Amino acid sequence: MAHDIVFFLAPDDKTAAATRLRGPGAAFESVTCRFVEPDSAIAEWDMYFEEPSAQVPPVERLLGWTWPEWVTAPLNDGVEVFALPERLTRALAGASPAELEELAGRWTARLRSEDGDDMTDDDLLEVLRGVARLAESAVDTGGGLYSWSF
Repeated sequence: MAHDIVFFLAPDDKTAAATRLRGPGAAFESVTCRFVEPDSAIAEWDMYFEEPSAQVPPVERLLGWTWPEWVTAPLNDGVEVFALPERLTRALAGASPAELEELAGRWTARLRSEDGDDMTDDDLLEVLRGVARLAESAVDTGGGLYSWSF
């Protein structure tokens, strides 16, 4: 499980890839959370906007979903940099407060069923609201939305 996850804005994949060694830092607008897997979160969010439902999807369905692509090839140090799919970025940018609440509830239920008491202490609705604000900026500026994790 990733310990630190930073969702951040960058103008392009090359700039996002350059964050690999030290993380995005203060130079990039970002939202931080802890103890969630960014690739499964991104896949789940994408699935929600393509097939809206308050119900937690079956694990097999989630695992069969298209997962985010690495911006840099993974190494054995545990650091990952993913690009959020463009359609997900647009969906998050246009999401209503009700959609974000429903998605946060679904995401929380899945994490609780998988992680139990070891689940993140972060307010997942606030994380989603922050990522949605980043998505709005990405759409407005033509940049991209990325995640960095360790």
